[in-house]
Amino acid sequence: MRLFYAIFPPREVQAALAEAQARVRSYRGWKPSPPHQLHITLLFLGEQPPERLPQFRRIGREVASCVKAFEVTLGGTGYFPPTGGPRVWFVKASGEGLEALAQGLQQALPDIEAAPFKPHLTLARKKGPAPRIGPLVMNIRFQAKAVCLVESKLARSGSQYQVLEQFPLK
Repeated sequence: MRLFYAIFPPREVQAALAEAQARVRSYRGWKPSPPHQLHITLLFLGEQPPERLPQFRRIGREVASCVKAFEVTLGGTGYFPPTGGPRVWFVKASGEGLEALAQGLQQALPDIEAAPFKPHLTLARKKGPAPRIGPLVMNIRFQAKAVCLVESKLARSGSQYQVLEQFPLK
């Protein structure tokens, strides 16, 4: 199972982000993320045996119960990598609880090798030659109320996500 922990914005925020994604629709090389799959990854777990699922559920519940619900701000857009040919167009995310959740999950799962946490929400991936999209400042806010444990299945059409469990914040 390919798993990760994430925060999903509410539907009205997904709709607002879909409007921003319209900027890349005219470029063939960019593939927007489906609005219902837009999320902030807190910790990517990678391929895991199903036997570890109870552990991941328990840790998600415990870490989420230690962090109060908080406001997330989606600010300006950027690229990964920041220089050269970009592969990902994202919007930066900030909020008091994001670091606490990411660190709590990482500390509870020291065997998981994690990349440095850079809170963001992927708007589109580049699948071929395409120009950079001009900078955009969104200033969208929403209340983070839960952490989700998500299974990602790779398909020809792209990754398909299924929320396995939601863990309410304190």
